[in-house]
Amino acid sequence: MRYKFAFIGFGNVARALARLFLRKQDSLKAQGIAFSVTGISTGKHGFAVNPDGLDILKALELVESGQSIASLSVVPVVNSLEVIQKSAADAMFENTPVNTQSGQPALDHIRAALNLGMHAITANKGPVVHGYRELTALAKSKGRQFRFESTVLGGAPVFSVFRQTFPLAELFSVKGIFNATTNIILSRMENGESYEDAVKYCQSVGVAEADPTNDVDGWDAAIKVAALVTVLMGVPMTPQQVNPTGIRGITSEMIAKAKAEGKRYKLVCSAEKVGDKVEASVAPQLVDSSSPLYGMMNSSTGITFRTDVVPDYSIVLSERPGMQGGPVETAYGLFADFVSAVNGDFSASEVR
Repeated sequence: MRYKFAFIGFGNVARALARLFLRKQDSLKAQGIAFSVTGISTGKHGFAVNPDGLDILKALELVESGQSIASLSVVPVVNSLEVIQKSAADAMFENTPVNTQSGQPALDHIRAALNLGMHAITANKGPVVHGYRELTALAKSKGRQFRFESTVLGGAPVFSVFRQTFPLAELFSVKGIFNATTNIILSRMENGESYEDAVKYCQSVGVAEADPTNDVDGWDAAIKVAALVTVLMGVPMTPQQVNPTGIRGITSEMIAKAKAEGKRYKLVCSAEKVGDKVEASVAPQLVDSSSPLYGMMNSSTGITFRTDVVPDYSIVLSERPGMQGGPVETAYGLFADFVSAVNGDFSASEVR
C-alpha cells in the first residue's frame, strides 16, 4: 500500500526522518509499504503541496541551502493548516517547536489531521500534555492513531514498553535524566569547561537552540515529566505544575567540590504517587556512585519505573560515539510509530 505523508515542521528531526524513510525504502517495500511526501510546512522556508508527490531530495536541498520550497508546490498554500488540508496525506508528522504553555499550534495541526482521517505522529510534547485525552478520543473515533513515542528519550520506546509489557501494573514512580543537553553541559563542566562554553558546544552540535532556556531552565524536562504522568499515571499535569529548577545556578566551583567528594550534579526528573496525588520535580541533585544516574554522562539519558509488581525497571539510552542524543534517534521513534500504526499495533493510543 502507498502512504502519503505530510511533514508539518521540517527542522533537524523532520529532515532526519525524511532521510530515514528514504534509507529504509527497501525494508518498507518488503512489508508492502510504499510512500510519497505530498506536503511540507516549514517555519522559514515556505510551504509546498503536491498530492502526486513532492521531490523530497530537492526539498531537503532547498531547505538546507536556506531557500524556499514554494517552487515545488503545485497548489497555492499559505500556512500549515492548508498544507494538511490539501496534501491528501494518510499520515501527518508534527514536529513544530514545543509550546510548553498551551501546546499550540501543534494541537490544531493534530486535530486537523485526525479529523481528515490521517494518522497523527509527533515528537512534540505540547499536544501530549495539553490535549492527550481529547486527541486520543478523536483518533479512536476516526479509526486512526495519535502517537508520540519520540516525546521522551528520543527513539527509546518508553510509553509502549510500559503499556505493552506491564499490563495492569500500577505505576508508583518514575525517575531519571530526561534532558540530554543539560547532561552534556554538566558533564563538560565536570571536565573543566565553563558553563558558557558548554552551552556554546551544545549549540554548535545542534542539541541546544540559540536560546537554550527550555533546556537549561528545566522546561523541556518538566514537560516530559508532565507527559509521563498524564499518559502513564492517568493524572493530567502541566509543566507549570512541575515548576522546574534548572542548572543555571550550578557553578564550576560547586561541580569541582562535588567531584572531590565522589559525587556529581544531575538534573533529576521524578514523579511519585502520594495518596491520590502525584508529586513531580525537576531539579539539580547531587548523586554518588551508588545511584544509577551517576554513570549517565554526556548525552546519556534514562528512566526507571517503579511498580507494584516489578520494583525497578530501567531504560537507558547510552551515549554513542559521534551521536549527541539528537535528531536521528528522535526520527527513529517517529518512524517506528508509523510502522506500528499501519501494521495494526494500536496499544499506544489507548486511554489509561
